[in-house]
Amino acid sequence: MSNVFSFVGTCGRDAEVRYLPSGQAVLNVNLAHNIGFGEKQQTLWVRVALWGKRAEGNLKTFLVKGQQVFVSGELTMSEYKANDGTMRTALELNANVLELVGKRNEGGQPPQNYQSAPASAPSYAPAQQPSNSSENFNDAPYDDDIPF
Repeated sequence: MSNVFSFVGTCGRDAEVRYLPSGQAVLNVNLAHNIGFGEKQQTLWVRVALWGKRAEGNLKTFLVKGQQVFVSGELTMSEYKANDGTMRTALELNANVLELVGKRNEGGQPPQNYQSAPASAPSYAPAQQPSNSSENFNDAPYDDDIPF
């Protein structure tokens, strides 16, 4: 895969599972990811798709509004016509890795982890502390306390 995008986002609503006419399952969930700082902070919305057997399991029950999720996969941008007739763009990610992180914003339930990659494949776990090395800058998680 030439274009890999990885981030931690928050479910904006409960996940949905659909079946294509071919019988293949697809799980869709919309994730919010905050970028920027202070008054310039924005929320990016990314529609995530998880395909096949991984979409058919009980993962849907954990992907509920407020759940934090780490995802990694191929990012694309598509255009569509909104109900008001204007053209809009949407970010879409075909997930290769999807893991639950943290806990839901409501209910105080303990964290749930789900590994969607094959057991033999190494799993990427975001670092908890940003690295001071410039070589690893792109692997460091976003830190809201950095003023630039």
